[in-house]
Amino acid sequence: MRLGGPVDTYGELALAHLAKVAEHNADALDDAADLVLACVRADGIVLTSGAGHSLAAVAETFFRAGGLACVRPLVHDDLQVFGGARQATAAERRSGLAAEVFAGVARTGHEVLFIFSNSGVNPFPVELAKTALDAGCPVVAVTSPASSAGATRRAGGLLAHHATIVLDTLTGPGDVAYPPASPVTSSLSTLCNALLWNLLLARLHDRAEAEGITLPRWRSSNVEGGDAANAGLLDSYGERVPNLG
Repeated sequence: MRLGGPVDTYGELALAHLAKVAEHNADALDDAADLVLACVRADGIVLTSGAGHSLAAVAETFFRAGGLACVRPLVHDDLQVFGGARQATAAERRSGLAAEVFAGVARTGHEVLFIFSNSGVNPFPVELAKTALDAGCPVVAVTSPASSAGATRRAGGLLAHHATIVLDTLTGPGDVAYPPASPVTSSLSTLCNALLWNLLLARLHDRAEAEGITLPRWRSSNVEGGDAANAGLLDSYGERVPNLG
């Protein structure tokens, strides 16, 4: 049974948009999967970061059933929306915070950094990308150049201009999508971020299988043997991923 009305219309719009995102980013996802596989092969760490509501995407990458155990979120308490919306907005716009956060990573030279920022204009994501690239760490930016074009530039540049690979959410200015003729509500970026990350994991799985590489993956703690399997990964990565403490 069709629901009818606005929910159904937005649902159709969202599904069509996600299909477009998957097709548009196919080649870039292949390249990103190659980067991550090289990182895993070298026993490196995948770094993930974002601010504001992009932290939802960072949460998707971390300690998630079926996800990689070698993921370290680069976050700061001031960036947490639930800790204070005004504070989080100010922190994302504060120059110098990104360098401080990145300096806390003990690097081996085998890292890759994913930065989620749909607008891609604020100092934290832009400066984080610059800092990582300057340190020789490849950057995968999950962003929307179209959204950046309509946003106020606060960092003297755009995230997409400081990335090794760009994964494009294809969202428009303001990150709202409904009603289509004059959008004022119902965002798409969070859905796109989750899709792109999981498309990456699927590609990574296929590549690892083909090369006979065992990926360090979390299991659900709600299935038989999950806790025991995860305990070994917690021991393996606990020192390098302080967020697991």
